[in-house]
Amino acid sequence: MTPVTSPPYWAHNHSNSGRSHPFANHQNGNISAESLLPGAITLQDNEAEEDEENSHDSLHPGRNSDERRTSYGRDRNKACWAKSVEVTDYVTVNGSATNIGAFVVWNIRVQTLSGPYMNIRKRYSEFDDFRHQLIQTFPAFEAAVPVLPPKSVISKFRPRFLEKRRAGLQYFLNCILLNPEFSGSPVLKDFLFA
Repeated sequence: MTPVTSPPYWAHNHSNSGRSHPFANHQNGNISAESLLPGAITLQDNEAEEDEENSHDSLHPGRNSDERRTSYGRDRNKACWAKSVEVTDYVTVNGSATNIGAFVVWNIRVQTLSGPYMNIRKRYSEFDDFRHQLIQTFPAFEAAVPVLPPKSVISKFRPRFLEKRRAGLQYFLNCILLNPEFSGSPVLKDFLFA
């Protein structure tokens, strides 16, 4: 099994602050997704919470926007539900004896925080569509959506090319599924379960 590293936006360097965060990894001063709230992050309906937040604000008119942002910062991590993502392997599906119409299906294994695994199969074109939908849905977070590994007409069925593509797709999925901005979104749900 390939080790899964947390995407860069999960790590926060605290060396400049002069104090250590209580959850900081003492070896390098970074916080990992696993050390923040192990097993405590659950899938949540962010729309319902937004309505609750607005009604709470009307009950507490003295609450300012900074307090709301701080609360949102704590609450958004609760949207994460995946612990790790791995693109385990691929299967080449032949369209004919001459490989006309052939394509590759990627096998994806997602471990949830509650323990069970989900096995999903996707084509590269589905990753491409998903990426475009993410950018349309979250234009302010386009920089957090990594590019997909490139296409190649000549090498598309060669093992070396496919291994590089597998690693690139795995990185892409880690950046999306482990990011609380995306993990509870309907766009991600449609990609995984459609």
